[in-house]
Amino acid sequence: MADDAPRFGRLIPAMVTPFDEDRELDLDRAQALADRLVEGGSDALIINGTTGESPTVFYPQKMDLFRAVVAAVDGRVPVIANVGDNCTADTVEFANNVAPLGVDGFMCVVPYYNKPPQEGMYQHFRTIADAVELPVILYNIPGRCVVNMEAETTLRLAHDCPNVIAIKEASGRMDQVERIVAEAPAGFSVYSGDDSATLEIMRRGGVGVISTIANVAPARMKEIVDLCAAGEWERAGQANEALLPLMEGLFATSNPILVKEALKLAGFPVGGVRLPLVDATPEQSETLAAIMRQVGVLA
Repeated sequence: MADDAPRFGRLIPAMVTPFDEDRELDLDRAQALADRLVEGGSDALIINGTTGESPTVFYPQKMDLFRAVVAAVDGRVPVIANVGDNCTADTVEFANNVAPLGVDGFMCVVPYYNKPPQEGMYQHFRTIADAVELPVILYNIPGRCVVNMEAETTLRLAHDCPNVIAIKEASGRMDQVERIVAEAPAGFSVYSGDDSATLEIMRRGGVGVISTIANVAPARMKEIVDLCAAGEWERAGQANEALLPLMEGLFATSNPILVKEALKLAGFPVGGVRLPLVDATPEQSETLAAIMRQVGVLA
């Protein structure tokens, strides 16, 4: 990786969590998927984020999952554990339990449901960052957390906490992205948290994407971020446009219902989703297969 590349690279799949037919963790499949994603060109992996069904995978299962993926990846790329919760004390305790498993960093989401004010968000992340040694990626996703972490709060954390090294921005607010990029300290990275926004965020100085579609088409998404990083905007735009129907199609219902269905259609089944999510309907699957054929990821 080039010296000017971000610490965790540019293409980071938010890996789905495979389940067996009883909806129990399928650790063998998780290891096989991690290997597939590394071989597909991923620069790092996020384990048990939103796409990994973090709300319904409880702490002991998360630990088993992190352990299995770290073993499968075997140092080839960094493994980033999503440890974020809406209770600061629980997050700190869990992060400190996870650190010895050999992960390379943490992702922590803006606390959901509590609706903290900006100062609460700052204190939450500052407390976590002070309690751990590993690098931390912030995750701002107002569509799921109800509240938006403002650029000012992100920038305070970036300047005050040396191990807060990046943010996954899924706010859809390009003015916010621009301000963070402009005012963050050297080495702080902004990742797109939405595949379809990656091109526009990288145009504004973002470094890459924490990606859902990369579970299905890692090489195709890698091509887009590499072209953006090289400043080849016309080719990047063409590659992005060619894949955009699937980026959008995977979110026709709640993620990760359709990305799991897409892996099944692609011949790499990873099981269904846990309640309260429900598996794709036959109609959704049929529509998804048509889109996958249209963009060339399914024969």
